[in-house]
Amino acid sequence: MNRSAAATAASVLLSLCAANAAAQALSADDFTKRPEAWEVSLSPSGQYVAMAVPTPDGRETRLEVLDIGTGKSQVLRFGPQMHVSDILWTGDEQIVVSRAESQPMKARPVTQGELYTTDAKGKNQDVLFGYVPEREGKRGKRNDHGFSWVVAIPPGEPGMAMVQFSCWDCGDTPDTVIFKVNTQTGERREVERDIQGTSYGFDQTGEARFRTTWDDQDEPSLSYRRHKGDAWAPMPKALAGRLIYNVRFAADNNTLYAFVTDGKEPAQAYRMDLEAGTRTKLAGDPDVAVSNFMYEGLGGIPFAVTYSGYKPMLQYIDPQSEWAKLHAALMQAVPGQIVYFTSFSRDGSKVLFSAVSDRNVGSYYLYDRNAKKLQKVVDYKPWFQPEDMAPSRPFEFTSRDGQKLFGYYTAKGTGPMPMVVMAHGGPFGVSDDWGFDDEVQFLASRGYGVLQVNYRGSGDRGEGFMESGWKGWGTTIQHDVTDAVRWAIDQKLADPDRICTYGGSFGGYTALEQPIQEPDLYKCAIGFAGVYDLPLMRKTDKNFYESRRDTRFWNRTLGEDMDELARISPARHAADLKVPVMLIHGTSDKTADINQFKAMVSALEDAGKPPETYVVKGEGHGFYKPENQAELFRRIAAFLDKHIGPQAK
Repeated sequence: MNRSAAATAASVLLSLCAANAAAQALSADDFTKRPEAWEVSLSPSGQYVAMAVPTPDGRETRLEVLDIGTGKSQVLRFGPQMHVSDILWTGDEQIVVSRAESQPMKARPVTQGELYTTDAKGKNQDVLFGYVPEREGKRGKRNDHGFSWVVAIPPGEPGMAMVQFSCWDCGDTPDTVIFKVNTQTGERREVERDIQGTSYGFDQTGEARFRTTWDDQDEPSLSYRRHKGDAWAPMPKALAGRLIYNVRFAADNNTLYAFVTDGKEPAQAYRMDLEAGTRTKLAGDPDVAVSNFMYEGLGGIPFAVTYSGYKPMLQYIDPQSEWAKLHAALMQAVPGQIVYFTSFSRDGSKVLFSAVSDRNVGSYYLYDRNAKKLQKVVDYKPWFQPEDMAPSRPFEFTSRDGQKLFGYYTAKGTGPMPMVVMAHGGPFGVSDDWGFDDEVQFLASRGYGVLQVNYRGSGDRGEGFMESGWKGWGTTIQHDVTDAVRWAIDQKLADPDRICTYGGSFGGYTALEQPIQEPDLYKCAIGFAGVYDLPLMRKTDKNFYESRRDTRFWNRTLGEDMDELARISPARHAADLKVPVMLIHGTSDKTADINQFKAMVSALEDAGKPPETYVVKGEGHGFYKPENQAELFRRIAAFLDKHIGPQAK
């Protein structure tokens, strides 16, 4: 970083009306540059703010701890070229972080299942869970062959944490184990053990009170402990018929708040009384699942729910709550943005929150409730000004067979525009959400409208909606994308003579399958890290064989009929592609093997239609190096300009 992220945090009271600098044209490098901080967390004492701060070259993410009172900060490193994520305070001075790695197509470094601990001064750093190999005959301190993450922090036991662990090399179905861990000393004690994939919900003493296991057909089974210390018993259908998750107990350890599904509908929010065996619905929507609770301080009960599957929505459970009123006031202080409370001091006097929107990538603020002082901690990417960005418009339409679908259209300006159809990856359980997207905003800054649709199979709308897209790679999903494009044309948003498809991963597949199925709708196609030959993928991709559960999933969602998979494979129908094609891939892609790229290139060349290509050595399923991302953006812009933009004939 050119400056410390903490320098902003030590600034004077924020002036929300400060004039912005004159807008300047943003380059591809501006859209791919690392942010000032990945995440921010407030200590329970309210004395410190901890931030995951990337270096400018993106090769390392360090932990920066700011003393709010003195304005002094300290940068902590856990190893050369190591990233940290998932900052958690287990006590007033104790911090636990995960070792993380930058991964392609991920917004920020992703945990690798190793936990590290430190105090706020950077002393007594240690490995809590991880594999530390023997060196020069000296035994490593930890020998954990597995993946671990913190699942609960008991509020009444400073320094303690509940950690879930799953072994890497204990067979195809390793046990799920819960340890109670002293994060200061590293001492651990096993408290729960069950079959692979078990998930738990914990009360405020750190005892597991809800349990979900999965049978050989991947169907859930729910158990609970009605009272603390009870043996596990089947959960009554009156409490939850299919799933219960995102559990938060009240201080009485009997009343709890959770998301519940009785079948495969979108999850709804409930309050439950375990002693009485009853539940009360608090919030929900028939089309969109609740996504998160907002809580009344550290360890407090929920005062609101949020939704992310369509337009930005927030619903207050108790509008008269002092926390709901505080939230509403802060929403007014940062107009046009959504406020999310992220952490609190123990006494509730200090609140750390983020403010985000479709045009603001995000900022963190600290509010002192006693002093009534609002202080900006850090802007995620301060070189962006919201007024220079394009608005993202949520929309809904009805598909050809009567299904209500949601999506987003992002553009600067009005009227029919050259449009890029950008399908998300997955395809199952993933979704596009309302908010700032670097890639979308880059395209909009170049004069393009961007269309995104959450086709059948997408997440945030319940299991039933997701399953409605199974085995629909080349049929149902493609029809939904096509119907969204025709909707945009009918709404006079898209110039029907200037439309291109672009996407990564499954979106790369869709980018090439769309103009095969709808040759008159598109003028060009860009596939990024895509899958183009489905029989080849089923034969060679190691992801299909990591476990029996993985294999069952792919059999259900994609199918095993090789003739059918060939029929919907772009590489088998290259002769039907009538538009210019650009293909982008990384040589180290382990998800969509480089052979997928080679198969598509070969098929196009055999058809006499050689594509433009951009291959980067060492990159994987997408690009994560800023310089490679920037070059990717420049090449995409040049290709679009040539075929549907200013240079198009």
